[in-house]
Amino acid sequence: MPEGGPVPSATYPPGDLAIWIFILAELLVFAVFFAAYAFTRLDHVELFNHYQTTLDSDAALVNTLALITSSWLVVRGVAAVREGDHRACARWFWGAFGMGALFLFVKSLEYAHHLSAGISLSTNTFYMFYLSLTFFHFMHVMLGMVILAAVAIKAAGGGYSREDHVGVETGASYWHMVDLVWLVLFPLVYVMR
Repeated sequence: MPEGGPVPSATYPPGDLAIWIFILAELLVFAVFFAAYAFTRLDHVELFNHYQTTLDSDAALVNTLALITSSWLVVRGVAAVREGDHRACARWFWGAFGMGALFLFVKSLEYAHHLSAGISLSTNTFYMFYLSLTFFHFMHVMLGMVILAAVAIKAAGGGYSREDHVGVETGASYWHMVDLVWLVLFPLVYVMR
């Protein structure tokens, strides 16, 4: 049940400082991957353009909508705990977890399709980047879902309050990083020609 009274002042950045150091390190790794992709693409434009057409852009769009929705659900969860409603926070985070599961399911279908067609890291330069980048992100989604579940379980048990919810903000910050990376990866790999 939400408690009355003024909302405690928010810290900036939200969550634990250690997660921000981790997020910045992860973003740096992804930036290196993205730069390598972009520079390699410059030398192989026709190859990349051709094999981009073999990707399922509809599945990628579903995944984009799933991650955007999940981030919105996480924002709602953070707002709920800031208002003192830890049960609503847990529900919102479980909803985000569900959207993450949808992402993994759709991406797994894409991988299964490619693998059944005999596509691997050694097929060509484009697929080497596509599989490496998307699988690296896939692993981050899995870690993010573990974090979402841990936050939801603790929130459901009353482990967070209006005054003490740094863990919720920490988990939310990591999940938003996962979403942000996909919002760069999706147009870079699936859309840009």
